[in-house]
Amino acid sequence: EGCWYTAVLASGTDRVLSALATDSAFPAHAQLFRCGHRMTCFSLPILSGMSAQKDCEFLVKRARELVSDDPCAAKAWLITARTLYPADFNIQYEMYTIERNAERTASAGRLLYDMFINFPDQPVVWREISVITAALRSDCQDKHALFLRGLFETLPGRVQCEMLLKATEQCFNTLEKAEMLLLLLKRFPESVVQHGVNLGETLLEAEVSESIDNPVNCFRKLFVCEVLPLIINNVDMRLPASLLQKYILKAAEFSISYVARSPSADGQMQGAPEVGSLKSPSGSRGPQRYVIEGLSEKSSMVTEPWERLLDILAVVGARCEWQGDKGQRSYVELLQRVKELCRYLPSLDGEMRARYCSQMVICSVLVLFRSAFLYAAVVQPALFQGLNALSSGPWILLEDLSLVYSDLEAERAPGKHGHKKRKMADGREKTTSSDDEEGLGKGRGRHILVNRTEMPGWSETLESFRMARESWELLHSHEILETEFKKICASWKTDNWLWFRIFLTDMTIYQGQYRKALSSLHQMAAVQQPQPGQQSPSGQASLEGSRALIQQASCHYALGEYRVACEKLLDVVGGLVPPTHEPVKTPEEQGKAKNKPRKGSDLRLLPCTSKAILPFCLQLMFACFKLRVFTDSRDDLSLGHVVVLLQHDWPQGESLFLKALDKIIQQHYFSGAHGTDIDMLEEFAYLRTPEGGRIQLELLPNQGILIKNPSPALAGAELNTLLLQGAQTIDRHHTVTRGITKGVKEDFRLAMERQVSRCGENLLGVLHRFCLNEKIMIIQSLP
Repeated sequence: EGCWYTAVLASGTDRVLSALATDSAFPAHAQLFRCGHRMTCFSLPILSGMSAQKDCEFLVKRARELVSDDPCAAKAWLITARTLYPADFNIQYEMYTIERNAERTASAGRLLYDMFINFPDQPVVWREISVITAALRSDCQDKHALFLRGLFETLPGRVQCEMLLKATEQCFNTLEKAEMLLLLLKRFPESVVQHGVNLGETLLEAEVSESIDNPVNCFRKLFVCEVLPLIINNVDMRLPASLLQKYILKAAEFSISYVARSPSADGQMQGAPEVGSLKSPSGSRGPQRYVIEGLSEKSSMVTEPWERLLDILAVVGARCEWQGDKGQRSYVELLQRVKELCRYLPSLDGEMRARYCSQMVICSVLVLFRSAFLYAAVVQPALFQGLNALSSGPWILLEDLSLVYSDLEAERAPGKHGHKKRKMADGREKTTSSDDEEGLGKGRGRHILVNRTEMPGWSETLESFRMARESWELLHSHEILETEFKKICASWKTDNWLWFRIFLTDMTIYQGQYRKALSSLHQMAAVQQPQPGQQSPSGQASLEGSRALIQQASCHYALGEYRVACEKLLDVVGGLVPPTHEPVKTPEEQGKAKNKPRKGSDLRLLPCTSKAILPFCLQLMFACFKLRVFTDSRDDLSLGHVVVLLQHDWPQGESLFLKALDKIIQQHYFSGAHGTDIDMLEEFAYLRTPEGGRIQLELLPNQGILIKNPSPALAGAELNTLLLQGAQTIDRHHTVTRGITKGVKEDFRLAMERQVSRCGENLLGVLHRFCLNEKIMIIQSLP
């Protein structure tokens, strides 16, 4: 009736044999017999009326029916089927499926190997292989993913390599294909020589073909963080210097763009903070995660990007045989080395000159952008961290006006105002110069002052600014260096990097190129408009959007364009919220020393808040009026503005106030703001007395509004019951000074007493209202 075949069952148990013998579906004429204790054999006829395909389907179907209740019987059926039909794929795949589902790693691996060898063209096989390779590439740590990775590990190394290569050929997605090939390169380093550069070029070409403008993308990330280290660290690779330099610039562009990405970058989501994302004084990037499109969250993270870039530079430098390269070095050492090489550049030519230039440009570029980023991350942190960073910034670089009250100090003639004994303060606000501290670089005649208690990382910030500035100067010290640098900037589109423009603007201000700085500031002002209602957690109004306007005012002042400077300042002041309480000065701040001005003008980093900027605006407005007032020409309106503004930071401007009194005495008449301080009120009152010269004084109604508590230097017996019960509750008929009660006109006395009655008001708030109310008059007072 047909041919007989014998199948040997590896299971060999009595239970399997009895299951086959009693199975009603098993052919009745099949012969079963025992051959020893461990081997069971049976003979099964193949009937002439049945096709091989139906036989296979029957056997597989029967195994599937038994697998849940009796897996051993199912296994026996499939072993029998495979023995009878070794070329049938469905039988082999069913056996693999049972072992895979049972997560028996060794047996599933053997069956997968057999299918890969015997049925390489079956789509189902490649679907299984793709599932396994996906588990190899993923970050998932669940039980099934671990099983699939273990299954792959059971395969022989040769088969793994061949499987990955063929799996790569099956991929049509560029990113998936690259990840697959990357698995191969990591597991089999010898394949880097053959496939490494091709994979790198494929990733870089994918950016162009898919029109990706942002260097922080999945292709560049794989290239920089995965492929490039494999290529440059393989000792068998022989790459030209030009290719290595191209690769490190690609890595640098990615790293810089990654750390300087904006909070609104695509793919960003809320979550836990990044771990170790930056090694910089600015610290972590806050409670925000960043996911690169096409990658998982874990794969999107780049730990220590600046240090990673430094490692790549060390290897590339060694392979390119850069002059004096000693492997990994710090960015400070890189800058120092470039300074040394710069001295030899003019005497070089040919290939040696080209090699020196490449080394100097690449090293200087890395130092420049890293240092500029660290500086910008402090002075404008919201560009990188979002609005939650306003508590630590922003900061703004401005002209230092701490000596504005002493620049024109002159000795007054003996005998004038001799009834007052004045003692000026003998201490100056504690500040730190970037060039005075040990270990920091020397500047070029200008100093940047900062209050170190307000900026804990002041030394790192000033050092970063110095290093960035010196790197920029080195890159522009020779035409060949500048040309190569401009090519890099054009390729990276650095004109679109707002944070870098902020550094360049501050550097230009430092260099005294105010016209150039103004051009840059006008462009930044267009994109940094104030956001309504934006406030820092401290309650101070944030001036982040107005920082360009403030710097414009500072630049116009430095250029002598005082009217434009005041216009900018008053626009800024209009958006400020004055502190509810006047800041209490420490004894050190109350005793500011009047040091001799340094040669050249200093700069100061100020926190960009109302608390710091409003006093600066008042000082800068005073500085704009000072030169005009203390000339031979008569301008009572401007003189009145000066008297009002001298109220701030009293008694620092006492010497200039006395100079103003001298001018009034010479004129024998003054129509403007008399009273801004009780000490000042006594002086004006004294001028109306016979002893003071009977000077005619007229108090303008809108300006005489500023009162402040008397300074200790002028308080004492000479103030004759000026305040009896307190400034805000006192009866004006009992508020007198010695000068006022001696023959002055009644209207002047009443006006002076009204001034005294407002003694307790917040000075900064009153000065703020003065700027708003007198805005037009202040601007018109300047030519």
